[in-house]
Amino acid sequence: MNLLMNISQAVATHSRLTPHKLGARDSRRALSFEQWHHRATQLASGLRGLGLQKGDKVALLAYNCVEWMEIYAALARAGLVAVPVNFRLMSSEIEYIAEHSDAAAIIAQDDLIDRVEPIKSQLKIPNKAYIAFGDKVPSNWTNYEDLIRFAPTDLAPIDVSPTDMSALMYTSGTTGKPKGAMRSHEGSTMIALATALELGFSSKDTALLVMPMCHANSLYFSHTFTQLGATCIIDDRKSFDAEALLQTLAVEKVTFTSLVPTHYIMMLGLPTEVKAKYDVSAVEKLMISSAPARRDTKLAIMAFFQNAKLHELYGSTEAGWVTLLRPDEQLERMGTVGREWAGSGAIKLLDADGHEVKDGEVGELFSRTPYVFDGYWKNPEKTAEAFHGDWCSVGDMAIRDQDGYIHLVDRKSNMIISGGENVYPSEVEGVIGAHPKVKDVAVLGVPHEKWGEAVHAVVVLHDQAQVSAQELIDWCKSQIAGYKRPQSISFVDDVDMPRTATGKILHRVLRQKMAEVA
Repeated sequence: MNLLMNISQAVATHSRLTPHKLGARDSRRALSFEQWHHRATQLASGLRGLGLQKGDKVALLAYNCVEWMEIYAALARAGLVAVPVNFRLMSSEIEYIAEHSDAAAIIAQDDLIDRVEPIKSQLKIPNKAYIAFGDKVPSNWTNYEDLIRFAPTDLAPIDVSPTDMSALMYTSGTTGKPKGAMRSHEGSTMIALATALELGFSSKDTALLVMPMCHANSLYFSHTFTQLGATCIIDDRKSFDAEALLQTLAVEKVTFTSLVPTHYIMMLGLPTEVKAKYDVSAVEKLMISSAPARRDTKLAIMAFFQNAKLHELYGSTEAGWVTLLRPDEQLERMGTVGREWAGSGAIKLLDADGHEVKDGEVGELFSRTPYVFDGYWKNPEKTAEAFHGDWCSVGDMAIRDQDGYIHLVDRKSNMIISGGENVYPSEVEGVIGAHPKVKDVAVLGVPHEKWGEAVHAVVVLHDQAQVSAQELIDWCKSQIAGYKRPQSISFVDDVDMPRTATGKILHRVLRQKMAEVA
């Protein structure tokens, strides 16, 4: 019998053991474990009172806020499936996810309702299942607080199995359409337990969640600290504020946070007199992920956070955490993503024929974790592509050196990581390529001091056509999220675009050519 606790059961446990302890908070509201359990229970009942049934999908659209914590617990209690939606997406992108996931309800923050209103008529969601929270809830939406306040009390409990789906997380796909990665309660709990084991967390920790709560990073870390009965502080600012982050670290006596290199660079770039105002000695562990960090950045982190150990993670929404570069390896193993993580099992690097490659040779990275995802929703072809037997791949090419350290060669089929956000070139290429004056386009990441990488488009125009870079950037504005739009554009002749014999653009060769020019 599998008795692993899901997130709702964990909150209920700590409500009994430490009812008055701070469980989660943002700048507006704090929840003790007792309050958290009560509100999540009421919300679960309210959602079921709207007619939602076990297994129904609920799309979630919000900036970082404490509501994410009670919603995740409520959905688990009601046997509903969370579909977190990136708040940076445009209405058409949100529509696709809501429609593809078969969402039966949407919970949205009031500031983001305008993203949903234009698409309501295209969705099969009943009016009462549009739920909003905040100070500006319109009358044609169900009020989140009323749903909690007036929830029915006579509903029979829902039997939720560890193997039931807990979350459907959409990741951008190389075809331009995002894929829904299915994760079970069991998988989420196993990631949480492995994280606690590997990093040595306990109930005494206080975690600061800065990464978007719709991302796997904050989802996995929030579940870890909730399982342990630790405290989660949610950074609910709509844009990153480096000094405010330092202040939070100091005031809340935070022991752990996970940031991307851009965050660290902005924070460490503050004037010396500003940084000196804040005591960050409580910080014991730091995580850096999502993009490579330079040696000088790591040294600056270590110098400022003198009591903290720096870790670097590699993983994916699908596989969970796969490798870890540990504190004593940060400088001597620069350029690698470390070695296997606790519970992640061995790593295989396979060639195109499915044979393991020798150390020092490039192969596709496959991992076998106990918390691997359960496949892509309504996409058996992509699910089959992701697995080689029990081994899972997200398309990353890598080299293993003689000491077992993993060097990534090409991230997720040319994926760009800009400020911690994943951008797939094909999606952006589809938008730019639809412009009537564009004959062909290749999108790639170029180095950026602040964001790690910036989106750059290389464009071939039709004969005699003329269009400016700004015109093409403006063309993208109404169609894709801001972080996906090209920051710069260059134009080349068709003969200068590197291609395979079949005409496919060689992104890797194009990057090399641009690097040589730079």
